[in-house]
Amino acid sequence: MTNADRLAQAALSLVGTPFRMHGRDPVTGLDCVGLVAVALARIGRAVIAPSDYRLRGGNLAQFDGWALASGFGRWEDVASGQPGDVLLCEVSAQQFHAVIDAGGLFVHAHIALGRVIAHPPPLPWPVQRRWCLQEKG
Repeated sequence: MTNADRLAQAALSLVGTPFRMHGRDPVTGLDCVGLVAVALARIGRAVIAPSDYRLRGGNLAQFDGWALASGFGRWEDVASGQPGDVLLCEVSAQQFHAVIDAGGLFVHAHIALGRVIAHPPPLPWPVQRRWCLQEKG
């Protein structure tokens, strides 16, 4: 099993976790960045999750830097990829949302539902980035 497959499984194991803005602990709640950070930690990968972001007003460069520092490479074609990829969607102008591709389901922290969910395709937002987990590291 690849690290990407393990990341997809770790994300699925977090479905049902409560939502909490800037949350980094599954017991008290996760946001979309916290979901990725905890899933990475569960497969033994180090991550420094950004904490200096707001619900709106983000920028792609900030998220690109975080993805690179977390061991991801960038797919040029956002429409194709594999389980374990992390997608950055633009929910509205400069409002970004991280989603983990779990192979037929997309796992993300849903603010309105108040928990982490697994969502069938298609995603309701445009994908601005798709990052693939590098096997080394």
